[in-house]
Amino acid sequence: MRSDDPAAVAPAAGHGFRAPTLALLLNAPRPPSVWKELSGSLRGAFLPEGNSTPPSFSKWILSLLHGLFPVLDWGRSYDLSSFKSDLMAGLTLASLGIPQSIGYANLAKLDPEYGLYTSFVPPLIYAVMGTSRDIAIGPVAVISLLLSSMAQKAVDPAADPAGYRKLLLTSTFFAGVFQASFGFFRLGFMVDFLSHAAIVGFMGAAAIVIGMQQLKGLLGLKHFTNSTDVVSVIRTLWLALHHHSWLPANFLIGSSFLIFILTVRFIGAKRKRFFWLAAIGPLLSVILSTVMVYLTRADRHGVKIIQGVKKGMNPSSIEQIELSGARVGDAAKIGLVCAIIALTEAVAVGRSFAAVKGYQLDGNKEMVAMGFMNIAGSCSSCYVATGSFSRTAVNASAGCKTTVSNVVMATAVLVSLELLTRLLYYTPVAVLASIILSALPGLVDVKEACNIWRVDKMDFLACIGAFLGVLFGSVEIGLLAAVIISFAKITIGALRPSIEMLGRVQGTDVFLSKRQYPSAIETPNLLIIRIDSPFFCFMNANLIRERIINWKTERGEIKAVVIDMSKVMSIDTSGLAAIKEILKKLPSSNVQVGVVNPGWQVINKMKLAGMVDENAGSWLFLSVGEAVEACNGAMNDVKEGAFTV
Repeated sequence: MRSDDPAAVAPAAGHGFRAPTLALLLNAPRPPSVWKELSGSLRGAFLPEGNSTPPSFSKWILSLLHGLFPVLDWGRSYDLSSFKSDLMAGLTLASLGIPQSIGYANLAKLDPEYGLYTSFVPPLIYAVMGTSRDIAIGPVAVISLLLSSMAQKAVDPAADPAGYRKLLLTSTFFAGVFQASFGFFRLGFMVDFLSHAAIVGFMGAAAIVIGMQQLKGLLGLKHFTNSTDVVSVIRTLWLALHHHSWLPANFLIGSSFLIFILTVRFIGAKRKRFFWLAAIGPLLSVILSTVMVYLTRADRHGVKIIQGVKKGMNPSSIEQIELSGARVGDAAKIGLVCAIIALTEAVAVGRSFAAVKGYQLDGNKEMVAMGFMNIAGSCSSCYVATGSFSRTAVNASAGCKTTVSNVVMATAVLVSLELLTRLLYYTPVAVLASIILSALPGLVDVKEACNIWRVDKMDFLACIGAFLGVLFGSVEIGLLAAVIISFAKITIGALRPSIEMLGRVQGTDVFLSKRQYPSAIETPNLLIIRIDSPFFCFMNANLIRERIINWKTERGEIKAVVIDMSKVMSIDTSGLAAIKEILKKLPSSNVQVGVVNPGWQVINKMKLAGMVDENAGSWLFLSVGEAVEACNGAMNDVKEGAFTV
């Protein structure tokens, strides 16, 4: 019987439902175009209450403002009780954030005031645009290390501090632009290029590198390597100790206050009502050490001090942002890396606390908020800011209700910039180093690394790749290693997709993998195959085609092959060619072929390629059960060619 004979596609007895189910599959609407999906994403970014356009321009503007500024929603129900909670949380947050910010500026190789600048403007912007109630915004250790390690390869901060500062401000501007773009265009998947395992490894190595960098301040060393790899740092430390160029007084002060900070943190962790002790520990350390150095004049005996912080609120830095010239490429690269890392950390922190408190965090709005705050920050002498896990934990423990706690913290920073900077003149550099060191243990998650090893060895390879890359190479090498290993894992999975033989669960119409469910029963003379890959493309098309044909050859009694493509979401021309060859080669050997429920994009491309016509009913099915029943009926009726094309 010819494949174009109308009788060839007539439904078998008892299959009256075949026509409507096939029509359901074939008459699906065309998938949206790339442009339509992009425009829908933009509408979703600006119109949070739905993707439909408001009936009037004024309502559209109102929806736009509510989408960009969530404060317009929760601000209407804000009350005095919430403000009292936010006031206490903000002041507690400031007591931790102010000394940390000064220390992180030192890590970024900037003057101390730049850390305080970064704790003033970005939190104010985030307070009106962010969706997290708990997250605390400001400079963080990992981003500070990223900026300094990448920027100093282009500009030496010691030889050209002005050029170095311009590069960091320009990088911050680019970071903000990238972050806002990710949010507006729904490109949050960019953040997912770094898997959870890669972040665990990266954070652990970064903490070790940051800690080793702080040994310069802790030991009072005059000269220290600009390299971040552990070999260079150990060599520098060995030479310093061998030539006795370190200053014991700095080590004594720094280690003493490090023990003090860790002790009060331990007390705060054990006794929840004393959580505020852990929060004010760094501030107390700064106050006590500054007073001690001032009264004893220890700076005249080798104790290194920061020698003051520039007074006044953030100066404008718009003219320092360079969007042309030789360094703009470096700034864009640094900005992109910092944007992704900063978003990864902030979104992870925000989601963790949102899950605990039972509210929803809007990832795309978070990206937009982070982007705008960093763009504004780059114009007001700030470097890249993001959410800090340690400060967010303090903020939540202190009872914050909304982002107003960030406003309170920023106000306290402003007061410090205007009134208290002269008091910081005698603050020992070793104490700032001890404050940073005290914040690092939480970044090294050995327990989670062990759990990754137990669960997924390939994920652990990405974790250890990032860890060793950062530790023995550089931050960029570690990130690149993690991304390459993660993509290699995806590529290997695409190159060798899982292709399962299915069997029927006895007494049901359910078909499952025989490897996973050995009790599943094979159907005589029928080979049922499921392609467990979302992509049927040039990377795996030949493998899938050859495996299906080889399985049929090895099992000579096979009269029909059913291919379940319900998990295949995308196909290219190589995949279409493979399907065409299967539909041609197997029927030529008197083997019937059935293709089951291809994905939306797949069936659309089959139509465009001319594969789906009036004869599609002879080989295209909506479910495995329907295909098996039709094949069995055809074999019983001995209708040769019933499923050929």
